[in-house]
Amino acid sequence: MPDLLAQAIATPGVAWLALAVIVAGLVRGFAGFGSAMIIMPVAASVLSPVEAILFLTAAELIGPLPNLPDALREGAPREVGRLLLGVLIGMPLGLWGLSLISPEGFGWIVSGVVLGLLALLLAGWRYHGPLGAKLVTATGALGGFMTGFAGIAGPPVILLYMASRRPAAVIRANFLLYLLGLDLMLFAMLAATGQVVWPVLWLGLLAGVPNVIANIIGARLFDPKRERLFRAVAYIVIAASAILGLPLWNI
Repeated sequence: MPDLLAQAIATPGVAWLALAVIVAGLVRGFAGFGSAMIIMPVAASVLSPVEAILFLTAAELIGPLPNLPDALREGAPREVGRLLLGVLIGMPLGLWGLSLISPEGFGWIVSGVVLGLLALLLAGWRYHGPLGAKLVTATGALGGFMTGFAGIAGPPVILLYMASRRPAAVIRANFLLYLLGLDLMLFAMLAATGQVVWPVLWLGLLAGVPNVIANIIGARLFDPKRERLFRAVAYIVIAASAILGLPLWNI
């Protein structure tokens, strides 16, 4: 155990990873999402693709738990269940694709997907139809594929809900429930396929401690009456994470 902890702390770029986890916790507590968009670009620059996803999953397993009771009360758990059903379909395909790509290509895909989401949101696209079972499940499947392939589960779901007319409090709660359930599923799948790197796992779990504190602070900053602020924070998080995660900074 001490050897694993020593290896974890000696991971290159550990200071940047720690900073990313703290900022991600603040944003996750406030908006209900966004942590992967902050952590993954940083993790992808210092870890292999599989290690980056493992670190993200471990760091987020306990972070959102203090905000779980409020999310269950304010969100739509049945709808979240449909999202997670879709994840079960899409995630294995994403993990298979992950094993076929280089770290540099992985970094470009992560940032490219995030920038694409930002462009759609800023273009003002809105969805005015009903959030039916088929649409929600299909969106979850796409999110599951992106989780397994790029470690970012949010973009399809974020686009759907941010483009809808749902209140900010419901959107935030659904995001939190969806991402927590997805982290548990992803970790189980990585363990079942023998892709757990123990020093990285321990590093992620250690990072979960400040992540919890940051989540609590972020949640206290959230005000459901200030929806414009909620959306502005979401857009800033998306833009910053995509730009900072571009592989060109590593040249």
